[in-house]
Amino acid sequence: MAHTYWRKQTTEILFPDILWSRPQSKQGAGKLAIIGGHAHGFGAPGVAWSEALKSGIGVAKVILPDAVKKTVKQILPDAEYAPSNPSGSLSKDALAELLDISVWSDGVLIAGDLGRNSETSVLLEEFVQIYDGLLTVTHDGVDYFKSTPKLLFERKNTLVVLSLAQLQKMFINMPLITPITYSMSSLQLVEALHGLTSDFPACIAVVHNGNIFVAHGGEVVSAENTKMPWRVKTASKASVFWIQNPTKIFESVVSSLAETD
Repeated sequence: MAHTYWRKQTTEILFPDILWSRPQSKQGAGKLAIIGGHAHGFGAPGVAWSEALKSGIGVAKVILPDAVKKTVKQILPDAEYAPSNPSGSLSKDALAELLDISVWSDGVLIAGDLGRNSETSVLLEEFVQIYDGLLTVTHDGVDYFKSTPKLLFERKNTLVVLSLAQLQKMFINMPLITPITYSMSSLQLVEALHGLTSDFPACIAVVHNGNIFVAHGGEVVSAENTKMPWRVKTASKASVFWIQNPTKIFESVVSSLAETD
């Protein structure tokens, strides 16, 4: 049976126009807001910031809980801060700061290292429902939506970069018949992603069997994955490409995988 909705990207770039039309100056290269961090870890937003600059973003800003300010101010001198709770994670009172930076930006990346906190959960759910711009969620940011996956999958202008284990947990809480398993073939995963993205508008990127699978609008592209760890860097680079081509999420994400360093 032919699966016309599955293509493979190898040495031939599927959407070369995305790479050819990239902005040549920082002024037209977009602005990315990166959210993440907690008192005991802020590596993910730092990696995302570095990768965004490397990938050609015009300006990237990181917003962190104020509990890390003393530690981070020498490492990320331009970082901004939002209220934190006693455990050092972003507080529900940080919503105003997140909305402010989202208004400034052309896109938002929830990069992770958020800790595990009920207040942060409330904050992220509120933010995702209010903010209607370009949104990428990855790393442990995805875990906050494993019991409410529709908040992400039903949202337009959304890219979810996640592990197979995270996808499996989210499928359990979705009205979908196909289970996600580690033993499934690439074709079975493609069929599951085709079904999911035919019904929901979000774009999905997940690794399985040594490949990154990107799905949107029922279309699926697989590309060899040679970068580990992959989620935060992949999400950051994809966010940059998407910001620079805001009406072409699928083509942008796929092309960001083909771009050579």
